This record gives sequence, C-alpha cells and structure tokens, in this order.
Amino acid sequence: MQILVTNDDGVYAPGIRALAHALLTAGHQVTVVCPNQERSAASSALTINDPLRVERVQDIFDPDVAVWAVSGTPADSVKLGLNALLPAPPDAVVSGINWGPNLGTDVFYSGTVSAAMEGYLEGLPSLAISLVTHNETPDFAAPARLVAQLIDHLPQCPLAAPYLLNVNLPAVAELSLAMVRFTRLGTRRYRDLFEKRVDPRGRIYYWLAGTVIEEPPSDSPLTDIRAITQKLIPITPLNCDLGCTASLETMQASPWLGDRSE
Repeated sequence: MQILVTNDDGVYAPGIRALAHALLTAGHQVTVVCPNQERSAASSALTINDPLRVERVQDIFDPDVAVWAVSGTPADSVKLGLNALLPAPPDAVVSGINWGPNLGTDVFYSGTVSAAMEGYLEGLPSLAISLVTHNETPDFAAPARLVAQLIDHLPQCPLAAPYLLNVNLPAVAELSLAMVRFTRLGTRRYRDLFEKRVDPRGRIYYWLAGTVIEEPPSDSPLTDIRAITQKLIPITPLNCDLGCTASLETMQASPWLGDRSE
C-alpha cells in the first residue's frame, strides 16, 4: 500500500519515525508529510495568512522514506501532501504515533485526529494512532509493529471507505490484535485551571493547566476510556457529522417560531 504518514508532534518525534519504519518493514511505500515542530492540540487549524514552507528531511528516517517537514499545522500537512507533494493519492493516511492519549472528547482538540480527518474528508481510509503513556521516553517499537499488523487488515475492514478510526494503544510490553475492542467515544472532561503569572517585565499572563474529570463507571456500552483502563486497544470509528438528529426532529415538529409557511 501507498501510505501517507503524518502527526502533530513534529518531524523529529520518535513516534513518527518508529511508525514509518514499521510500515516500510512491512512492505508498504511510505511518505511522511508532517509539521516541522510540535503542533499538539492544533485541532483542524489551517494556515491562511502566511505561506507554507516545505523542507525535505534526510538522515533521521530510512532513506527509502520520502519526508517533508511543513511550517504549518497537521491539517495543513495532510492537505499539502495530498494536493501538492504526492504524485498520486495514497491508499491510506496514518497519523501518529502520538505521545499521549486521544480519548473521548479530546478528539475535538487533537491535531493527531484532525490530521487523519483530512484524509477522511478526501475520501481515504484514515487512522489516528496514540500511545497512552506519560513516560518521557516511551518505546514506540512495539506499538508501531501493532499498527503495521492493523494496516494489513484494512482491506478486510467492513466499513466502506472513507472512514476514520481512532486507535489508542496501552503502554504495555505485549500488544496483539486480540486486545482490540470496538468502542464509542467516552466523555473526557477537565477541571480547567488558568494559573496567573507575571513575566520579568511585570506583564500578567496565564498558563492553562487542570486535571481530568474521570468518566463515571458504566456497564454498557464500552467506551474508549474504559477500554484503555482495562489495558485493551480501543478502536473508535469517527466521522465529521456534528449534527444532532434528535434536536432537529424536535425543532421541526415544534411551534417554537410560529407559522412560517408564508
């Protein structure tokens, strides 16, 4: 398969190098187009008021992998890769391996998921991959091999393309496809804290921090958050439809704004 690999941690992140190497070793043709620096939590932001600068990167990847570093966001990188840099559309887009989780409603902020979403919007099977760890030096080799196995099963995926799968991998020594569970998004909320500080010139600024509010326990259905706490591999299908069908039907049947037939 021809695979476009991207991320939001930047071209020098170890996760993307491990992923590109594992996919190449598995026999795929790999092209990397990603930000030239970390752009975590960039969501689907696009660069529209500045030019996008692109630089070929060598030495830190296998020489058989073509690598471009982009001055913009993860979404910029995939758009540019698909519409300008690659000679032909790839068979799939894979974003990651992200350092840290992208669970539940975190997907709305995630640059990793948004990069994969760009592939989905272009009609391509797309995967967002995250390693759920806060270890400063995680081992991405085993997770990358698991992703390569997962990619080999894409031709048998029961979903019609395009589709977007959000995959979170637990940080355990042994990973296997037997650990996969198909889940829905959980609810991941934060108790936000804006810490007020003063810089050396006396100007006030704020630093966003906070803690996760844990999802309440539930027996059913299985969410990605509960699956990861059980050291399983949640795969959650996503799409870009933010419409609320139940609200729409209620509003259509309501006399809220009176007779609007005229």
